[in-house]
Amino acid sequence: MRNRFREDEAAAFVGRHPDVHPDLALRAYTSRLIGAEKDLVLHGGGNTSVKIAVPMLWDPAETEDVLFIKGSGRDLDDITPDGFTGVRLAPLRRLVEMEALSDEELDNQLQVNKIRADAPYPSVESLLHAFLPYRFVDHTHANTLLALTHQERGPEIIREALGPKVAILPYAMSGLPMARALREAFHAEPSIEAVVFLHHGIFTFSDDATTAYSRMIDYVTWAEEDLARRIGGQRLTIRAAAARLDDANRALARTAQTLRGLCARPGSDGRLRRVHVEIRQSELLIEASLSEQARFLCDSGVITPDHVIRTKGAMLLLEEVPDDDRALREVFGRELERYMAAYETYFTEQAAAKGVQRTMLDPLPRLALVRGLGLLGLGRTRRAAKVAADIGEHAIRVKLQSRLVGAYLPCDPGHLFDMEYWSLELKKLGRDDPLPLEGQAALVTGGGGAIGVGIADRLLSAGACVALLDIDRERLEKVKSILEERFGPGRVEILVADVTDPGSMESAIRDVSLRLGGVDILVPNAGIAHVSRLEELDPATFRKVTDVNLFGTFLTIQSAIAVFRRQNTGGSVVVISTKNVFEPGASFGAYSATKAGAHQLAKIAALELADYGVRVNMINPDAVFGDEKISSKLWDLVGPDRMKARCLDAEGLKEYYRQRNLLKSRVLAEHVGNAVVFFAAEMTPTTGASLPVDGGLPGCFPR
Repeated sequence: MRNRFREDEAAAFVGRHPDVHPDLALRAYTSRLIGAEKDLVLHGGGNTSVKIAVPMLWDPAETEDVLFIKGSGRDLDDITPDGFTGVRLAPLRRLVEMEALSDEELDNQLQVNKIRADAPYPSVESLLHAFLPYRFVDHTHANTLLALTHQERGPEIIREALGPKVAILPYAMSGLPMARALREAFHAEPSIEAVVFLHHGIFTFSDDATTAYSRMIDYVTWAEEDLARRIGGQRLTIRAAAARLDDANRALARTAQTLRGLCARPGSDGRLRRVHVEIRQSELLIEASLSEQARFLCDSGVITPDHVIRTKGAMLLLEEVPDDDRALREVFGRELERYMAAYETYFTEQAAAKGVQRTMLDPLPRLALVRGLGLLGLGRTRRAAKVAADIGEHAIRVKLQSRLVGAYLPCDPGHLFDMEYWSLELKKLGRDDPLPLEGQAALVTGGGGAIGVGIADRLLSAGACVALLDIDRERLEKVKSILEERFGPGRVEILVADVTDPGSMESAIRDVSLRLGGVDILVPNAGIAHVSRLEELDPATFRKVTDVNLFGTFLTIQSAIAVFRRQNTGGSVVVISTKNVFEPGASFGAYSATKAGAHQLAKIAALELADYGVRVNMINPDAVFGDEKISSKLWDLVGPDRMKARCLDAEGLKEYYRQRNLLKSRVLAEHVGNAVVFFAAEMTPTTGASLPVDGGLPGCFPR
């Protein structure tokens, strides 16, 4: 493992944070170096700290020792100084002297001893960091060490690999038990440079940041060298138990759609909570899924109890992917029921053995290994699905490596239960009040235009992930960058496709399923316009407008029906229609007629898709111009003619359309997006409806 510390980079990082103590800035810098190594920590894992003498508010000459420790659940790879929480050191050290400490007492002490009320919740391992006398403490869940410790000879192997200056301790629960175990080891041998907790990870420490970090890298490197020597030239996976599947992408899409549908469950509010799917298909994962070790990989638990809240203790194994949709659902449903029954047994047995009362968490899997296809991560949010997939991918590699060293020794189920149901650890998972569209995947055609942006913006605000489809990649890239500035990366996908091409749309729907797991919200929004009186209208132009506005809407809806059927969780189709359906204009026949056809088609879809629980509704906007960032393609085309006919400039034309509606309102793309969210959130039992978003035009009242 490469030592990434650079004096010039460290000095520059500290210089960029002049308002914080230099040691805290340096602490953040070396923490980011640790976070950059995914074989050390993943997604909120690990923790780091520094002890600093902080001036008292009432007398700067008087100081108090404060432990600045990583906020619980914060990612080390991008942490900044404000990601650390200052906790008064003296009270924490007194807590380590106690024989027992309830979760409620520990929680209260960590909160009341923060030096800032608005700081993030401190790491649950704060007591261990507080006890160690060294100023800088680093902790990781290094994969290599986990591979070596999952052995009956784990302590001996670690001693051989790391030498005499490391304390090797059995697994202990985070919080007071781990802190007390370390205290005893440190008192027995004060000269140690590091501590390894079996099935958990490694701590290194020093009075300076560079040494603490360097020791982490050195000890993990020695472990890597030892593991490589023990494995030698052996392959990680051998003896395939099944053959690879033909047309893997098609099978993967069907698998993701069906599995996420089966995993959808009503929430406490009665509304259906769906999941996202993250697909991983590395060569190693596919080989592992095909090997005779697949069942072992799924049933042998997590590689450290810290991962259990993200992934559950076991993975779901799907050994068969039938080509028939009904058979696929039956096979997956049967395996899912077995998984949940096994989880309920684990919960009941552990709660009884420990004599505790707990409310069982949902028993659904977070990881599924599929024969010949790879690994699927499942999560209520896309980030949660990605986190599960990342951890699962690393866990499979660690288990395969560990088995080449010797007989793999799984984590004790009791340790998993303690961590999974520990209230302090569950704080990492955050709120339980999901946004209305959380877990849902939306596909919006015409995603490169002004209305497409407005729809995506509102869907993202409501918690959905969004795939934007358009034929113009440049506009899509621009829209994606705008949306990611507002909502951050990871929730917007773009697809270049042609809504008039059946093959293109079939591929697009499959691609969305491979990226997001399926489609819950479909918004046919793509459309083009043409200005011409009927006697001058070129038949070829009329056919082109028909292809996009009518045939394109048909293909978009038709391509998604199989996905809705496989998911079996209902869904929402919201067709972006137009006020011209009710009140067409002269010289706008091609647009008005084809949009009216699409409007009628949506009503037919409402009749037919109700069998699958899918609602189909229409939105009729008027005069959505866009802005300086993303213009409306329609108004780019028809605007000059309208301005010329009314002797107006661009702003004058917008004002003209504002003044002509009853509410004297300028209709914005986000207003259309709000209407889409209303339908998609299923706030009313409505299908086949037309909703005007036009400020009030009497001639366009639905009738």
